[in-house]
Amino acid sequence: MFLRFGGDVYPSLEEKAANLLYFIIKDHPYTDGCKRIAASLFLEFLARNNALYKDGVKIISDGALVAITLMIAESRAEEKEIMVKLVMNFLAM
Repeated sequence: MFLRFGGDVYPSLEEKAANLLYFIIKDHPYTDGCKRIAASLFLEFLARNNALYKDGVKIISDGALVAITLMIAESRAEEKEIMVKLVMNFLAM
């Protein structure tokens, strides 16, 4: 997610977070609970980078995160960029 040949694979924090969520959901690195784990790690990543809250309000609601997580899980591989951009748009609001 970070350094690759001297530069970041995903330059912005939003891109890193969106791809983290996408890849954990779609690549199934765990035998069970990939969507829950992905959502938790996504929130933890944002929190550790001081990006989870803006003006004291969480930048993505629990309901929106659930909807996005399920949408990513049901998406086709060729829709990856659309899913990542969707997550990034939520983070930019």
